[in-house]
Amino acid sequence: MSEKVSDFHIDSTYTFRVVGKNISNKQIQGVKNSFIAADDIEYGNQNRIPLWLFGFMY
Repeated sequence: MSEKVSDFHIDSTYTFRVVGKNISNKQIQGVKNSFIAADDIEYGNQNRIPLWLFGFMY
């Protein structure tokens, strides 16, 4: 997996990209099991997860 596409991986299965709220999903388009961790959003939608939710997993 290219570093240009992902910021981190989990178990070599899930790909995550950390972005601002106005960045589109084009960066991970076509990448299987990929998600966007978006800053400055309150609710997730499709494969976009609010970045603050990752704080609950710490």
